Amino acid sequence: MAAVAAKAGDLSRLNTTLLAISIDTVFSHIVWNETELSKLIPGGFPFPMVSDLSGKIGQLYGVYDENLNLDLRGTFIIDPDGVIQVAQVYNAPIGRNFDELVRAIEAAQHVRNAEGKEACPADWKPGAATLKPSKDLIGKVYQSWGRQG
Repeated sequence: MAAVAAKAGDLSRLNTTLLAISIDTVFSHIVWNETELSKLIPGGFPFPMVSDLSGKIGQLYGVYDENLNLDLRGTFIIDPDGVIQVAQVYNAPIGRNFDELVRAIEAAQHVRNAEGKEACPADWKPGAATLKPSKDLIGKVYQSWGRQG
């Protein structure tokens, strides 16, 4: 939670809303924020924490593990139209990479702003080259992309 909180400035710059959802109670969230997170994060966790006691939200997103009675670590980037653009699910003990979260949001926003006329390749970062999908690109990606590594 501290790692994602450290990205609050980036998420704000990207006009992004983050929700942290778990099966814990609202009271557990309050105590955890006051006794733990506030010691790691000045001012405490800066995003809303949502309680999913029944696991229904986790079930809808395919991250609820009924045997463990918990939500796996899921990260979903949902565009303004409510469409999931990125979905990452990690087993509970595996941490996430929030630099990648910011990069993926930037890529999703770039593709949206380009109205689907550009595709962001692996490891793409803002300002880097994109692919321009078209019939003219078929069988020729290597010609331009191979030179870029």
